[in-house]
Amino acid sequence: MKTQTEKKVKKSQGVSSGLVIAGCAVVAILFFQFVAGSPANFVDGNPKGHPLAGNFFGTLYKGGFIIPMVLTLLFTVITLSVERFFALNRARGKNNLFVFVQKVKERLEAGDIKGAHVMCDEQKGAVANILNAGLIRYEDVEKITDKNNDEKSAIIQKEIEEATALELPSMEQNLPIIATISTLGTLFGLLGTVMGMIKSFAALANEGAPDSLALSTGISEALMNTAAGIATGALAIITYNYFAAKVQNITNAVDEVGFAIGQTYTKKHLGK
Repeated sequence: MKTQTEKKVKKSQGVSSGLVIAGCAVVAILFFQFVAGSPANFVDGNPKGHPLAGNFFGTLYKGGFIIPMVLTLLFTVITLSVERFFALNRARGKNNLFVFVQKVKERLEAGDIKGAHVMCDEQKGAVANILNAGLIRYEDVEKITDKNNDEKSAIIQKEIEEATALELPSMEQNLPIIATISTLGTLFGLLGTVMGMIKSFAALANEGAPDSLALSTGISEALMNTAAGIATGALAIITYNYFAAKVQNITNAVDEVGFAIGQTYTKKHLGK
């Protein structure tokens, strides 16, 4: 069994959000400059002119310099979502989590602690690690003679809580970043919308005939920023809620089996 000191130095194995954001920023800038800004997307091959009719990339390029910022946030959400998907699947273990929990509870009710250990070793993942820590403590407290059963059960529960507290940060890693982007995406989109409308009104304010190119560019900038910002914010909200629910399901499973371990000890040693 690991000592408490060894446990405390455990570090998360997830991907660094800072590196992800930096990488996504580079990709977003390159995409904006060389894909969206390609001359092939514009009339007469001139990126300063009108985009070709129905050309999405050319219209996106007209969204202005806010677009790479929004794209950075969008790519970050996608990348971190993929990373969290695999990370939480590893935390759940090899087999179906709820089937595993049920089988472990059956082993506990039968008093087969070693069998529960074997199942945890086969399952692997954060949940199995937490339960293994509780089972090891279960065996340790049986050797204690100066405490009653309730106190020993409380020791087991505390061990499970400590193991959960160590594993939980790795399961929740990068979720706060996704939650933040759900707001930032919309705000950056709104900023781009306002700047685009300012350009549009400036074109209308010219004496004589309005500058049609400046007017259309301003409107394109406003609409593309609005669309990109809303899409980024919406995706971030959906993915955050999805992964937060998965983390909650995992912690609920741990709580369920943790309670079963404590109850098993109390029943097995009742009257002793």
